[in-house]
Amino acid sequence: MTDEDKSTNELRDLYRELILDHARNPRHFGRLDDPTHTADGINPLCGDKLKMYFRVDGSGRIVDAKFEGTGCAISVASASLLTDTTIGMRTDEAMQFFSAVVSKLSGKGDEAEPTDIGKLKALEGVKEFPARVKCATLPWHALRSALNNDDKTASTE
Repeated sequence: MTDEDKSTNELRDLYRELILDHARNPRHFGRLDDPTHTADGINPLCGDKLKMYFRVDGSGRIVDAKFEGTGCAISVASASLLTDTTIGMRTDEAMQFFSAVVSKLSGKGDEAEPTDIGKLKALEGVKEFPARVKCATLPWHALRSALNNDDKTASTE
């Protein structure tokens, strides 16, 4: 095994641990009082159901975010990472981030794309499992629906 292979395996293990940590101990889990934006999300393929809550201030900044619901470890970890990442962002930044994350997780992104998705890179392994991409992107589709004030349930279908 080369040093590069060891490094890749160590990074993969670190990412796996990050996902498991967020799945077991989700950040910002629960109902948000007085949200300005909400959206339901469902993945009919595996039964993930989430409700995303966002509070956006008058300047268009996400000042708080929470989620509740049930789902597999990937969807819960993704929702937890989403809330951690988007708190403090302007809504236009969050929408650009949505595009970058969904593009990268689905494997359709430009590798040279300048958006650094930070710790969400841990979810990129789902590209190898197309059915799991929908689990990972569900919270992001709900974010888009919420920020667009779309009343219909966000879906991965």
